[in-house]
Amino acid sequence: MPQVSMTVNGKSATGEVEGRTLLSTFLRENLNLTGTHIGCDTSQCGACTVHVDGKQVKSCTMLALEAEGAEIATIEGQAAEDGTLNAIQQAFQDHHGLQCGFCTPGMVMAAASLLKENPKPSEAEVRHHLEGNLCRCTGYHNIVKAIMAASGQDVSAIAAE
Repeated sequence: MPQVSMTVNGKSATGEVEGRTLLSTFLRENLNLTGTHIGCDTSQCGACTVHVDGKQVKSCTMLALEAEGAEIATIEGQAAEDGTLNAIQQAFQDHHGLQCGFCTPGMVMAAASLLKENPKPSEAEVRHHLEGNLCRCTGYHNIVKAIMAASGQDVSAIAAE
């Protein structure tokens, strides 16, 4: 079986994979990084969103072998070493941007990608960026509010849902 090597959340990772092994499967099964959720395996839901070389990717659409030599960031790498939540994660908690939590890792990773590209997005820009991430519980309102709060914007005028 072929070997694949990459850097995941700042640490070197190597493993044997079949040619058909998806990046999402490699992260979950080989590296035990189960925060990357598998929702649809068809690129529809966004629960498996990670960053590959700084770009937002649905990991169910990429073979593990395609990530050879890449820098991968997952939800497990978002908090500080001591477990302190980053600004996005804290905003999701503070503004109730999650309910069941299944979509949350993908939403947080999508939000991180958006805020890297656009540090002060409008509500419309946040909603547009999240179009590839599905949530069946929240109605998105508090997720959008959380992302805007994480960007440092005043969200007091946005009504809670």
